Amino acid sequence: MEYRRLGASGLKVPALTFGAGTFGGRGPLFGAWGNTDAQEARRLVDICLDAGITMFDTADVYSGGASEEVLGAAVKGRRDQVIVSTKTGLPTGDGPADAGTSRSRLITACEDALRRLGTDYIDLLQLHAFDAGTPIEETLSALDDLVRAGKIRYLGISNFAGYQAMKSLAIADRYGHPRYIAHQVYYSLIGRDYEWELMPLGLDQGLGALVWSPLGWGRLTGKVRRDQPLPARSRLHDTADFGPPVDDELLYRVVDVLDEIAQETGKAIPQIAINWLLQRPTVSSVIIGARDEEQLRQNLGAVGWTLTPDHMAKLDAASNKVSPYPYFPYRRQEGFARLNPPVV
Repeated sequence: MEYRRLGASGLKVPALTFGAGTFGGRGPLFGAWGNTDAQEARRLVDICLDAGITMFDTADVYSGGASEEVLGAAVKGRRDQVIVSTKTGLPTGDGPADAGTSRSRLITACEDALRRLGTDYIDLLQLHAFDAGTPIEETLSALDDLVRAGKIRYLGISNFAGYQAMKSLAIADRYGHPRYIAHQVYYSLIGRDYEWELMPLGLDQGLGALVWSPLGWGRLTGKVRRDQPLPARSRLHDTADFGPPVDDELLYRVVDVLDEIAQETGKAIPQIAINWLLQRPTVSSVIIGARDEEQLRQNLGAVGWTLTPDHMAKLDAASNKVSPYPYFPYRRQEGFARLNPPVV
């Protein structure tokens, strides 16, 4: 397993992170992803550790907190071998204090997460969304206190707009609060919007990308092709509404190239799609999920090899879309805004 620095920090994370969204399987919000119990989760964690995957990502909203509970049970007795990442900020109930990143909410959410995970510290706490109703100074001050108390070691964000991330970093610098080092983002061959603003921001400010849904909401599993549309009873119909819409022609064009490369390399389509991401700037780790051992082992095949420059160029061309204003002019100014930096 390859290990990379997470953003501009000294924390080294594996190129692949295991996403525990399928753990638990209860509750109305994010509760239908899976129903992996503690025993099954422990087996998946065993496989991950054997393969060098040491980072596990969850959130307080996954299965109503059950995901954190199951993950905590699965890593019990080997807490010092793993990096635990969780998120907070989205609604966990209907009450006025059940959402957001106010001081009160963050302190309570952190204590609750520690209890569910069965640990006394969280390696990486990420804000699951930007809270426009709370002053950024209040949020960062509360996070600073939690870091100083030893309950959180590193901070990150998820699903922030560029200005939200930049404003937060500027305020952190102004008051000497800990900086965010990670941005958990949606990024895939059929969803490259991350590149327009958030990738340059990550390069400039040292934010490492933790990529979620690298297979584009399951569309890049190889089950959907130009001559093989989505089955009528597929669960992908239910999950599609969670993500940005994807033009059918774009999807088919990308899958056509993935098929071609799969025949040349002998690798599976999901493995190729993940490997492409691992070669993109700012990507520190790609979060993979698995409902069972077979799926996990297939995803592990995404590392240990590298797509050729020709393969990368073909995938880049097939997945390219015209950038929206004000980003599109720079695509034509060769050498001015071309992104060819080293991986952060």
